Amino acid sequence: MKSLQTVPEIEFVEETETELEPLYRIILHNDDVTPMDFVINVLTSIFILTQPSAQEAMLTAHFNGAAYVQTLPKTEAQKRINKAHFAAGLEGYPLHFSLEPE
Repeated sequence: MKSLQTVPEIEFVEETETELEPLYRIILHNDDVTPMDFVINVLTSIFILTQPSAQEAMLTAHFNGAAYVQTLPKTEAQKRINKAHFAAGLEGYPLHFSLEPE
């Protein structure tokens, strides 16, 4: 007697639209303690800004009190802010970023 092999049943799953994570604006806040070079380094290494964009954001925050950095999905924005705050804390700087809904 021959044994019959069964073929696995293929299930087709219809793709459904998923809601995208909300976008948030990252804001850099000025302080009078954190060195400008450190701020630029954080903006280029953690937020992946170009050198000119990082300088512009740093100077805008310096003269206006705050500056827009970039817009990212909330989870990614919070992750980068946490890295920046951690790096600043290791050096004893009060560098601060915040989030606001897009």
